[in-house]
Amino acid sequence: MTTALPERAGRRCHNVLNPLHSCQYFSPDLGTELAAVGVTDRSAAYFAVRAAAMGAVGAGTVTATFYNFRHELVARHVPEVWRTASPEVVLAARERAADTTLRRLLGDEVIASKEVAEAAALALRAAEACTRTARPLYAAHADLPVPDAPHLALWHAATLLREHRGDGHLAVLLGAELDPMEALVSHTATGKGMAPKWVMSTRGWHREDWDAACDRLRERGLLTAEGELTPEGVTLRKEIEASTDRLDSAPYEHLGAAGVERLTALGTGLTSTALAAGAFPQSAFGKG
Repeated sequence: MTTALPERAGRRCHNVLNPLHSCQYFSPDLGTELAAVGVTDRSAAYFAVRAAAMGAVGAGTVTATFYNFRHELVARHVPEVWRTASPEVVLAARERAADTTLRRLLGDEVIASKEVAEAAALALRAAEACTRTARPLYAAHADLPVPDAPHLALWHAATLLREHRGDGHLAVLLGAELDPMEALVSHTATGKGMAPKWVMSTRGWHREDWDAACDRLRERGLLTAEGELTPEGVTLRKEIEASTDRLDSAPYEHLGAAGVERLTALGTGLTSTALAAGAFPQSAFGKG
């Protein structure tokens, strides 16, 4: 049974839960755990951690499912990383890192709270309505067991919801005819995406790739000479988010309006605590 929700309620809920998953990628704890199993390169660690649920896949699969990484960077580390640490070893290291990171950011008192257990139950209930079809990253993570500890169950549910939305988002980007660099540039131009220096340092692209994507977006009338979105560009990005919302509506409709409102409130409190504890570097996002 589904329930009509207020406009963008699902997106708001996603936005406050997603940091509980994505903060791990910026956490020193993840680097420590991966280094302990032999994976010391930052890019190799990211590819391994996010792709491990799919098994020992090749570079092509990672490039396809991650979308906005330069294939040459992926191929530098995949599948070589699986010779250092198997997907099973990586998944175990990832869960240990998630535990350490969330305890550090939230504190043991919050970790043991009834609010975390309630948020986990609500997020898992929402994830019951996620669908595997044409969603490879979500489908792979949906085959993993739910951790017993409530804070890790919440992290797992946030991961499921993130990858479900992300897989749908990539389909929308393809429909909008935005290639990986054009998607990155236009998202950064909204003020919500990654800063250009982070794009280039983590995604493997070069300044000439960025500049060429800017030129292509200008030719389409989506970007100004100053690198800002034109009215047409603003409209396209809004349409992309609206279409992503539509493809990602099932989990939140399944949870229902009251459940979404409660999960959003709980997620807001937890994420606010994590952000105040320095979950993300301030320089990672924005136009600068």
